[in-house]
Amino acid sequence: MDLPSLALILRAAALSPNPDERKASEQQLNQLQHTPQHLVRLLQIVVDGNCDMAVRQIASIQFKNFIAKNWAPVDSGEQPRILQSDKELVRDNVLVYVTQVPTLLRSQLGECLKTIIYADYPEQWPRLLDWVKYNFQNQQIYGALFVLRILSRKYEFKSDEERTPVSRIVEETFPVLLTIFNGLIQIENPSLEIAEFMKLICKIFWSSIYLELPKQLADPNVFNAWMLLFLTVSERPVPVEGQPMDPELRKSWGWWKVKKWTVHILNRLYSRFGDPKLQTLENKPFAQMFQKTYAGRILEGHLNFLNTIRLGGYIPDRVTNLLLQYLSNSISKNSMYSLLLPRLDVLLFEIVFPLMCFNDSDQKLWEEDPHEYVRKGYNIIEDLYSPRTASMDFVNELVQKRGKENLPKFVQFVVGIFRSYDEAPAEHKPYRQKDGAMLAVGALCDKLKKTEPYKSELEHMLVQHIFPEFSSPAGHLRAKAAWVAGQYAHINFSDQNNFRKALHSVVSGMRDPDLPVRIDSVFALRSFVEACKEFFKLMNEVENEDLVFTLETIVDKFGEEMAPFAFGLCQNLAAAFWRCLNTSEAGDDSDDMGALAAVGCLRAISTILESVSSLPQLFVEIEPTILPIMQKMLTTDGHDVFEEVLEIASYMTFYSPTISLDIWSLWPLLVEALVDWAIDFFPNILVPMDNFISRGTAHFLTCKEPDYQQSLFNVLSTLMTDRNIEDSDVESAPKLIEVVFQNCKGQVDQWVEPYLRLTVDRLQRAETSYLKSLLIQVVANMLYYNPALTLGVLHNTGLGSTVFDLWFQMLQQKKKSGLAANFKREHDKKVCCLGLTSLLALPGGQFPDEALQRVFRATLDLLVAYKNQIAEAAKEAEVDYENEMNGLDSDDEDDDGSDGEMGMDDTEDGDEAESMRLKKLAAQASDAQRFQNLNQSLDFTYQAFANGIAHHAEVRRVEIEKEKQKKAAEAAGAPVPAI
Repeated sequence: MDLPSLALILRAAALSPNPDERKASEQQLNQLQHTPQHLVRLLQIVVDGNCDMAVRQIASIQFKNFIAKNWAPVDSGEQPRILQSDKELVRDNVLVYVTQVPTLLRSQLGECLKTIIYADYPEQWPRLLDWVKYNFQNQQIYGALFVLRILSRKYEFKSDEERTPVSRIVEETFPVLLTIFNGLIQIENPSLEIAEFMKLICKIFWSSIYLELPKQLADPNVFNAWMLLFLTVSERPVPVEGQPMDPELRKSWGWWKVKKWTVHILNRLYSRFGDPKLQTLENKPFAQMFQKTYAGRILEGHLNFLNTIRLGGYIPDRVTNLLLQYLSNSISKNSMYSLLLPRLDVLLFEIVFPLMCFNDSDQKLWEEDPHEYVRKGYNIIEDLYSPRTASMDFVNELVQKRGKENLPKFVQFVVGIFRSYDEAPAEHKPYRQKDGAMLAVGALCDKLKKTEPYKSELEHMLVQHIFPEFSSPAGHLRAKAAWVAGQYAHINFSDQNNFRKALHSVVSGMRDPDLPVRIDSVFALRSFVEACKEFFKLMNEVENEDLVFTLETIVDKFGEEMAPFAFGLCQNLAAAFWRCLNTSEAGDDSDDMGALAAVGCLRAISTILESVSSLPQLFVEIEPTILPIMQKMLTTDGHDVFEEVLEIASYMTFYSPTISLDIWSLWPLLVEALVDWAIDFFPNILVPMDNFISRGTAHFLTCKEPDYQQSLFNVLSTLMTDRNIEDSDVESAPKLIEVVFQNCKGQVDQWVEPYLRLTVDRLQRAETSYLKSLLIQVVANMLYYNPALTLGVLHNTGLGSTVFDLWFQMLQQKKKSGLAANFKREHDKKVCCLGLTSLLALPGGQFPDEALQRVFRATLDLLVAYKNQIAEAAKEAEVDYENEMNGLDSDDEDDDGSDGEMGMDDTEDGDEAESMRLKKLAAQASDAQRFQNLNQSLDFTYQAFANGIAHHAEVRRVEIEKEKQKKAAEAAGAPVPAI
């Protein structure tokens, strides 16, 4: 098809007012998309300057979508949909045109280029880096930078061997980049185009050093050359001329972007590579050099830059946030703090504190878009860009790490503001400063609550300076009063009337005319109810309607004391939920709290159910009240509350004495949602489905209308075979298969082959090591369920050797630290042990002796690792307990310990259980001599492992027997006999 004809079809498909014509054109495009040269023709239309811009834009979107879907199919065995010749033409031409088309089209082509580079470089596109270098040499700088930015970003979050190409990229392009960067900085009165060049260089550098510093940059001379340029840009004022007046455009202005990325890089170098305490022995010299040579100068430059705010100048919020982050990181380091100290008072009281105060932007948003004001206040992403959050973090870090000299003067400063506010006449009261002082008091609550003399003065401070603002004419002070009151709700009030007064004020705030006040009051009320020891008395004092419209007014601290009220509370909350839902669906603007309160009602019901979990009979009484909510909201009607409803369903299926037939009616809803639209909620759906199978096993196995076994297989088959579903989205599927075979021992033989084939098929396509581990554990569970049957199916698939090779390979993989790279949790190791030891019981001939030796060694390795992990976890628990008692927090981020995974019986210690199983299997083996030969074939190390595990298991067996006898004797009131 010629280009004009294709352009006409594109126009009709997107812009025709006639729906029939649009549909016909779309069908034509679908028929054309896999024809040779179609992709090339689309690109020709995109870059044709004589073609209508609307058609070019439509073509660019078609081009981008087709490449995203078909350039690198997920299944390597799938028939390619793009001819290799077309791919080569696209690769050669997209590089040329991506920087020549208008910005509107460049973003689409940039996405295409990203897809192609991520898929093809370096294997299928080895000349790409040569193209970049060639364009640098021929002064086609922007195109080279644009492409190099995409290329470097591919490796931004890669580590270890996956970062190997970065070394070549840095080695071959960074010397040129350094020269270009240096030349750009020398230009007088540079244009915005120069800013774009500098921004791209910064982003390339950022991606290349984000996780690891390339060895080429660790060279002191090279690193110093780069640092001098970054410091120059950081310290140089941003041009005043040309800055947009519009705030949104101004913060995105090219030169401010350059400033942001420069500060970002300096911060990253400091936090990631510049702290000697955080570095390995190998990297410590570099960190010491950075600390000595650059850290102080960066600090000085940041302080000078922040002084712009004090003088009334402009700095974008994100840049201010980054500057303060650097200063916060410097507080704990003595050398840096000594540099900060002479300017600390000016910084703290004239820059940081004003940033904490309510400002013009806040006022504008409060008045014009209160919903956006609330969203920003409770959005964690906004915190990354907020100067206010960074200011609070700075103050917190200062009083935590250097509190002795700084806390008293900061508190004195805040008290001075409170006094000035009290003394000023109404028309001249510093409302905004008072707001900042209240924010400071709330932010420092953890420190003030445990530090004398402030601790004993908190109640007086609240009564005198915070609670009066509940009736302030300034809405932002009413909201701040509710928030601060919530922060301090847990202190011991000497006068309970003060607590009640604050609680009544917070409840009244839920009827405030200003939305932000109502929202802050809702969240504050939760803290009050958590702190309240006489909750049910307060319910009689406070209007019940107010309580049921909060997010979480009931908490589990009341435990079984809630039992007499649980049924009534659930009825009230259910009724309130239906009212809120009706209000929200009606779109009644008079109650913009409807949707939020509906979520709050469901969370409150969940909290009640958790609180009475030890009283299963209550669940039977509550079920009729909340079943209609679950039945309606587990459909698309409940998309916005789906997670909350799933939590309620999880409690009902877990804590009820039995799962009723009415509750079983939820199963089809869960299955339908999972297939149609709720894949993102799979981990949440997993919990009630696990409960249905594990607690309602008999009904799950015997019921045929509906056939739960078949429906489960259908949904898991649909999800696991869908090539468009990412590994991370399907991780719950193997966990559900595991639940079936662990709970239905000997009763689901007919499902071994279908599930095993499904598992092996997905295993062949799995990319992430975690999904591979989960799928291997399905195989292990099936071996434990029926080793002979499972081996037979694996043999029939022809993939048995492949599966076992992958299994043993993953068992042997180690991280750089020497820890296991896969099967990290206690649960993973136990499942693998159960599967592998099941093979030892098979009669001779069913499993080759050489393979059995491999199995035996792997099992011993697992048992030793499991035993060590149990001991390490016990030791860490002891340390954590001591730290908790001493007021210290643990900083561990990686927890490879037991996660209490469902389905497995964790009542026995795994190593001794597996070792005892090993002994029993040895005794039961059809060929005892074979087993003995197997044991003797081990080398000295593995024989030592076996003896150590056997000894440990025997010791634990005696201990467990003693514990059982002790429990039995205590139950019977008899003395414990000696063993």
